Amino acid sequence: MLIKNAKIFTFDNEDRFIEKGFVLVREGLIQKIASMEEFKEEEYIYEKEIIDAEGKLLFPGFICTHTHIYSAFARGMSLKGSSASNFLEILKDLWWRLDKKLSYEDIYYSALVTLIESVKSGFTCLFDHHASPFSVEGSLDFIEKAFRQIGVRGSLCYEVSDRDGKEIARQGIKENVRFIKKNIEDDMVKGIFGLHASFTLSNETLKLCSEEGNSLGSGFHIHAAEGMEDYEQCRRSYGKGVTERLSDYSIVGNKSILAHCIHVKEKELDLLKKTNVVHNPESNMNNAVGYCDAAKMMSKGITVGLGSDGFNSNPFRAMECCYVLHKHEIGDPRVMTPDDVIKLSVKNNSKITSKFFKNEVGVLREGAKADMIMLDYDSPTPITRDNVCGHIIFGMNSLNVIDSIINGRFVMKNRILQGVEEEDIFQKSRELSEKLWERF
Repeated sequence: MLIKNAKIFTFDNEDRFIEKGFVLVREGLIQKIASMEEFKEEEYIYEKEIIDAEGKLLFPGFICTHTHIYSAFARGMSLKGSSASNFLEILKDLWWRLDKKLSYEDIYYSALVTLIESVKSGFTCLFDHHASPFSVEGSLDFIEKAFRQIGVRGSLCYEVSDRDGKEIARQGIKENVRFIKKNIEDDMVKGIFGLHASFTLSNETLKLCSEEGNSLGSGFHIHAAEGMEDYEQCRRSYGKGVTERLSDYSIVGNKSILAHCIHVKEKELDLLKKTNVVHNPESNMNNAVGYCDAAKMMSKGITVGLGSDGFNSNPFRAMECCYVLHKHEIGDPRVMTPDDVIKLSVKNNSKITSKFFKNEVGVLREGAKADMIMLDYDSPTPITRDNVCGHIIFGMNSLNVIDSIINGRFVMKNRILQGVEEEDIFQKSRELSEKLWERF
């Protein structure tokens, strides 16, 4: 595949901007990126697919490093009775009731619709954190099936928890181990060891998870200090912070993802330098749990990425929310610049994701995975290397994404997903979600 006449923003360490360039893709990898001044037509006449971008923008595909795909089936669902007044009530009254009702078909179709929406919004890779206590065994295979059907790259896990009893916790451990081993050589859909949160994990279960996950070298994906309840329970029961407890069990490591990290103390920040934190601003605001001081963490050398926590499937919304949240919370308009937001959402998400795959992901560079998006963005002002981050925050939206290329193949052309019957999938999704609401 050859893409020519594109405005290329690489988002690599050099932040290269090629006003009019081309990208050569072979076997799912970027082989060459250069200016059209270096382009020689005769060298590429035998390429099977040549695309003229006609001046459109070419970006690396966006990545979501923490989401809950099944949450798609909660959209529009009304809860009877009084509204939840705190985070623990939200978990008990909504999410921990909903996940118990999920069938394998629900899991599959919620993944399909989420991935369709994600691709249309510019995502090319997602890290899902799944739970279905009464449909555990094989559940990750149904999500994987959807990823492969749509053509999206991803990392999947099952969140182990003691909240539904030891037997279901053991099933969750087995599901993680099985899936990680099954996909260990795959480079489109990988497994990582999932855990729910410190406050729903006993020492016994946490020890088992640590032993299994570390023996596989897969890393861990866990909610950390999201709500004050997690922090208070850890202090009360173990006399330490959440990050400290997880570190004691060798959960905090280079290939682990700690989502949220809101209620962490100063001395825990050094521990977080060893791992990956994922900030989820929209979800945190919605659940009124506080906010992750991502700006402070990054200033201390902590790798902080950006996720959605299942709140939506739109990277532009998450980036905009991240941009304004920190200014509001800190009361300083200088905090969290457009460049800072892009560092979280693009560069750090790329850094995190590239730890799990054989080649770099989420960056346009020779040798990296050919995961790219094309945007049709007609700006009223110049777009340059120095101001592209501001354009992303203030001007662009998901409708600007017209093409998506993942692993060197078109997944979406002119906003139409390739080989996917969207209408049929969404119709089936509505039918299944309605039945799920009745069971709920």
